[in-house]
Amino acid sequence: MEEDKDVIKRIVEFLEDRKSEDIVVLDLRELANIADYFIIATGANKPHLKALYDGLQRLFKDAGFKGYHKTGVPDSGWMIMDYHGVMVHVFERELREFCDLEQLWKDAPKINVQEI
Repeated sequence: MEEDKDVIKRIVEFLEDRKSEDIVVLDLRELANIADYFIIATGANKPHLKALYDGLQRLFKDAGFKGYHKTGVPDSGWMIMDYHGVMVHVFERELREFCDLEQLWKDAPKINVQEI
C-alpha cells in the first residue's frame, strides 16, 4: 500500500501541474479485481491529452515505474495507463461524461490525495 500511495501522489501531482481537470481517485480494492485504484482526469483537448500521455510515460520511466501498460491514443479521447493496479484514465470531457466511470464505480470510496 505504501508504494501505491507514492505512485498515486506522483501521478496526481503530475496531472495537477499539467492542468488536468476534475481529478478523482477511486479505491477499488474491495470491489474489483481489474485494478486497486482508478485515477480519472480530464484533458482540455486532443493536444492536451497527447501531452499528458507523453508526460505520464516520461514520469513512469524517470521514476523507475517498470512494467506499466498503456492503451488508447490521444485521438480516441480516452487513454489508460496501468502500473501494478493503479489505473490512470485520461479523457476528453465529452467521452468522460459518456463513460461515467464515477457512476459505474459509485460504491468505490473516493480518496483525498492530501490525506495519504
